[in-house]
Amino acid sequence: MNHITDIRTIAIPVTDQDRALDFYVGKLGFDKHLDAPLPERGGRWIVVAPPGASTTIALVPASDSAPAGSDTGIRLVTPDAAAAHQQLTAGGVEADELLAWPDVPPMFTFRDPDGNQLFLVQE
Repeated sequence: MNHITDIRTIAIPVTDQDRALDFYVGKLGFDKHLDAPLPERGGRWIVVAPPGASTTIALVPASDSAPAGSDTGIRLVTPDAAAAHQQLTAGGVEADELLAWPDVPPMFTFRDPDGNQLFLVQE
């Protein structure tokens, strides 16, 4: 019997939770699902996700054991990588060039305000 059935939330360490929330909701168009205090750790438990997504991202306070500014390994999905690249860069998001290799979906990397790297891959 397999007791693990899904992936619920992936955490991204950030140094300024309000700035990160503004970025993920304002620049990327994510929905805010939860914003609750974490009294024992300081900061808040903030959960965001693209509209309709089942997997969410928690914007957690960075720490020595989980510093901000890393390659998250997260691959987000878009129906049109070129259009998304144009829209995000026009909106001030730091993104690398659009990659379009033969037999590989178009994709690009981008960074949040803390330098956390994410990928956007065309479906």
